[in-house]
Amino acid sequence: MNKIEAIIRPEKLDVVKQALAAEGFVGLNVTNIVGRGRQKGVTHVGRAGERHEIDMLPKIKLELVVRDADIEQVIRIITSKASTGSIGDGKIFVIPVADAIRVRTGERGENVL
Repeated sequence: MNKIEAIIRPEKLDVVKQALAAEGFVGLNVTNIVGRGRQKGVTHVGRAGERHEIDMLPKIKLELVVRDADIEQVIRIITSKASTGSIGDGKIFVIPVADAIRVRTGERGENVL
């Protein structure tokens, strides 16, 4: 099992979530975050020409745990639906998961997914 953490643009959440659900990946967590990467933020020019640097941009973090066999499919879904082709589209991290436990029943392993 692996945990997939995807940092994406907020406006891409619904289309990514729907695409994942259409392929059977319905269990996920979503967190509103702020961050920066190579983009290093944006510069906003106001009406009077004043410049404002915004170095921490709003993003969405999706987290889902999937079976090893499903990793590449989930990555393909997220990258195809979240990409705009511009800097700031986000990142995907794949993290090994040693175990998973269903709190209600105590069941363990991939069966809880």
